[in-house]
Amino acid sequence: MFRRLPIRALHFTLALAIVIGITFFYRRIVTVNQTTVALTFLLAILAVSTVWGFAVSAFMSVAAMLAFNYFFLPPVGTFTIADPQNWAALFAFLATSLIASQLATRARREADEAQQHRREIERLYAFSQQLLVSGNVITLLNAIPNHIVEAFEVGAAAIYLENKNKFYHSGASPHLADEELKGATAREEPLRDAGRSLCFVPVRMGTRPIGSLGISGRLLSRQTLEALGSMIAIAFERARAVEELGKTEATREGERLKSALLDSVTHDFRTPLTSIKASVTSLLSTANPPEAQQRELLTVINEECDRLNQLVGDAAEMARLDAGEFELNLEPNAMEEIVSAALLHCKGVLGGRTISVDVASGLPSVLADFDRIRDVLVRLIENADAYSPKDQPIIIMAEISGKFLSTSVADNGPGIEDMELGLIFDKFYRGKNQRYLVQGTGMGLPIAKAIVEAHGGTISVTSQRGHGSVFSFTLPLHQKRSGAQ
Repeated sequence: MFRRLPIRALHFTLALAIVIGITFFYRRIVTVNQTTVALTFLLAILAVSTVWGFAVSAFMSVAAMLAFNYFFLPPVGTFTIADPQNWAALFAFLATSLIASQLATRARREADEAQQHRREIERLYAFSQQLLVSGNVITLLNAIPNHIVEAFEVGAAAIYLENKNKFYHSGASPHLADEELKGATAREEPLRDAGRSLCFVPVRMGTRPIGSLGISGRLLSRQTLEALGSMIAIAFERARAVEELGKTEATREGERLKSALLDSVTHDFRTPLTSIKASVTSLLSTANPPEAQQRELLTVINEECDRLNQLVGDAAEMARLDAGEFELNLEPNAMEEIVSAALLHCKGVLGGRTISVDVASGLPSVLADFDRIRDVLVRLIENADAYSPKDQPIIIMAEISGKFLSTSVADNGPGIEDMELGLIFDKFYRGKNQRYLVQGTGMGLPIAKAIVEAHGGTISVTSQRGHGSVFSFTLPLHQKRSGAQ
């Protein structure tokens, strides 16, 4: 308050200087009639009232009236007025200047209020956008005070939540006492303490109080405070509802995965176990089986054990990827070398199938874990081999796509129906027309998807019934450091 006194005194001084300046100009430089002088004084008073308010303009009106009387109304040089008409003109001038000052001041005040209201609405909108970001209740409650400080440029903010009896502050807020926040919960209306620059508003969901909001460092309008209280209550209920829905969805998804896993275990584990059991029973029931039969049965046992080992390995790998319990050894690697390593790994499975590779040797390196990306390619190649005729080729291509390298594996199999394209990367999902014709666990493509996305890439499939499918994945190119030779 005391800091404003020198500024206020300066405004009065400047107003008086303007009156003196106008008087000097019309007395010494330009000679005009009394009407022109009066209008000039009025215009100056209106301008001052618009900028500095009514008090300064009223003072200036009195000063201008005295100057007008002394210097421009006869007899000039005295405050005596000889003509009664001049008395009427003088008081009309004073009344006009005071009324015009008041109207200009009121218009300015209303314009300032409208401007402030507009800014607060803009800030409320920005604040509402920030409230929609988080779906976690705790994260939201911790973020709201900071959002209020940033959006409304206040000193500090704090929230009290009644059912948890907890306080959430925006950093240091010494003026927002916990007891005052608790007390504000039971209030019907916002509290604005101008002396301490504090605001308190109850946060209600309908008529039910759920907490309170405290703001220090700036007085917000009552309408803004009420809007903040309502928005915070709605955001809190929304976040709580989203959290509950997330828990429900997680439970439902867990049940679905559990059912899918049991179905996979029942079908995929029982088949090799049945073969192993039959082979062992045959060996045990025959006293001296022929060597050829014995070798055949032992081969079946060995292959089915490998299959069981693959099933268990895929399940463990899927669990690690879902939990994020794996590390990537990211290094610059040439896709040509990764493709060669994948084909070498699949040599026994592919047999004599034709493989067409279109990977230029000059392609930029990708930033990738060599073994993980080789595993992705192995799964895609084995998938193409399993679902396409043996006399049809598999085509492997790689090309640059912006800042990524896109690698694709194409086959000439039966293709995938449109309705299944969105499910092909789901855990344990297998095509309805192929699940009983081709052995598998339904985990290969989800594992490949998780690995590619962990590298910052994407994986997709395009397919046409009767003409085959193309599985593609992207990996970020290795960005060489500036100045590298």
